[in-house]
Amino acid sequence: MSALDGLYQELILDHSKRPVGKGALEAPDGALTASHHEFNPSCGDEIDLAIAVDPATGRIERLAWEGQGCSISMASASILSQLVRDEQLTTEEAQLRIAAFREMIQARGEGEPDEELLGDAVALQGVAKFVMRVKCAMLGWVALEADLRQVEGQRA
Repeated sequence: MSALDGLYQELILDHSKRPVGKGALEAPDGALTASHHEFNPSCGDEIDLAIAVDPATGRIERLAWEGQGCSISMASASILSQLVRDEQLTTEEAQLRIAAFREMIQARGEGEPDEELLGDAVALQGVAKFVMRVKCAMLGWVALEADLRQVEGQRA
């Protein structure tokens, strides 16, 4: 195992033990909110992910989640939460991150992920080699994608 692989494993374990964004959503007044439940029937992982979006700017002001499952699904949701929070993403920017993550996780280790877009989420690139774990890693990202569709419906 390379030093980088070890660092990535440590990052995943740290996020699964001390998750970012886990808890109830506290939405600011006037924010558009959305919530989505996602379930992976192949392993039992599940997540409820909620967002609050500023209607004027489209910026995701808050993201919170509750869930249970394997360390990969919980770490992935935590990394996603940190990315959204730290980058102060708009809904459009979040869609770009979701697409980049999906491309990375479905590439089966081929190609190089865009670290600029994905940040610490590149630590999950190795999951792509294990087909049964791809859904685990995607769980929170798919829930966010559903939330973004709900918010876009509210904005229209």
